[in-house]
Amino acid sequence: MDSIHTFFLVNRQLILFVYGLSFFVLGLAIALQTRQYSRLDLARSLPWLAAFGFAHALNEWGDLFIPLQTAYLGESASVVLYTIQCFLLALSFAFLFEFGVLLLRPTGLARLLHGGALGLMAVWLAVSLAFFLPAAPTMPMVWREADALSRYMIGLPGALLAAWGLRRQALQRIAPLNVPHVLRMLRVAGVALAFYAIFAGLVVPPVAFFPGNILNAQTFQATLGVPPSVFRSLIGLTLAIAMIRALDIFDLETQRFIEQIEQQQILKAERDRIARDLHDGVIQKVYTAGLLIDSARQHCASQDTVGVRLERAAAALNDAMVDLRHNLGVLRVEKSDSSLAETLHRLARDPRFQPLVEISLDLDLPADDALPASRVDQIVAIVHEALSNVVRHARARRVEIQARREADRFKLVVQDDGIGLPRPLTTGYGLRNIRDRAHLLGGQVEIADARVKGTVVRLDVPWRDEP
Repeated sequence: MDSIHTFFLVNRQLILFVYGLSFFVLGLAIALQTRQYSRLDLARSLPWLAAFGFAHALNEWGDLFIPLQTAYLGESASVVLYTIQCFLLALSFAFLFEFGVLLLRPTGLARLLHGGALGLMAVWLAVSLAFFLPAAPTMPMVWREADALSRYMIGLPGALLAAWGLRRQALQRIAPLNVPHVLRMLRVAGVALAFYAIFAGLVVPPVAFFPGNILNAQTFQATLGVPPSVFRSLIGLTLAIAMIRALDIFDLETQRFIEQIEQQQILKAERDRIARDLHDGVIQKVYTAGLLIDSARQHCASQDTVGVRLERAAAALNDAMVDLRHNLGVLRVEKSDSSLAETLHRLARDPRFQPLVEISLDLDLPADDALPASRVDQIVAIVHEALSNVVRHARARRVEIQARREADRFKLVVQDDGIGLPRPLTTGYGLRNIRDRAHLLGGQVEIADARVKGTVVRLDVPWRDEP
């Protein structure tokens, strides 16, 4: 037992460093990966877990670096640093408490505990200043008592709330998404937080009040031979690995979102193709058949059997023409009453694109001579298709849309900073759709690599419909 005690005593600094590092990695991973645009409730709670990781890491590293600073800054500076360290511990627990509360929204318990972390911090600070500071004979005793109280008051309930909240999120929000490895990792993280509540919330520094005078770090190590910081380090490492693996849910959410856009674009392209086939083929044939029937009716008497049947056939063709035109209107793009500038601004704020890419606009369009509505619809469809291609394939961060009138021409540029066009370039639904719409507008479109980086789509069409 003495050799084990000596081993942990000699490696105390290493244990503290690993302990702080595991929580710092937890905070850093969440801060870098959290997606604020996500529709998952978990995304809005994770910043509090990241704050807990950073604050808790700094608190644990304080036991490493404050003694080193004392030799240079003096005893008074160390008092200030240890006081800050004690406050950081309570603050980290408050962050964890708030994380748990937000995970439980919109339950009645979450509404009841709203603002609870701030209230517990206020009570902890008041008790520490009003009772511990005047009564304790030394500052290290004040710090130990304040440390223990923060673990009992804030750390223990905060970790239990977080564990319960993660389990609830996993079962109610993540399980229906059919991502078993994310569900499994969230469960592991919940179990880790439950163990953290025990080892960090109940095992406190030696203090004079119950239960810390019985169950504390000294009695724990004397019983098991291992300091509680070792278990806390293992729990922190497990929590960090589990949460980092669970963050895959945001990448999966993005992939499914992009797949949804692709499906919408394919359906839209197919609807446009069917609409063009109806207009250019079926309707024209029905119209021609109607003309032939009308011509034949002129050679028949009005009361003749053949004439009556031809009249009925003409009526049936007219009904078919009405139905075809109605279906054609349903298939076509929904008309917009907004101007092109208003529509482009709305498209730039579209939640389907905004979280995935930053869209900037450079518009020079006359307010007193607007584009015809029919051309606006086609141009917006081209921009929408170009943005969809950027989201699906370009891996871009920014897209710039330029639109301006030059003489009697309308010119559009959509340029991204992504990876450029693939080689060899294959023309899919999206590119064909853009080229078909440019042809319908009586202009031309160029899709090429940008000069520096990314892809550029250049559209040049007449400002008005050509006669």
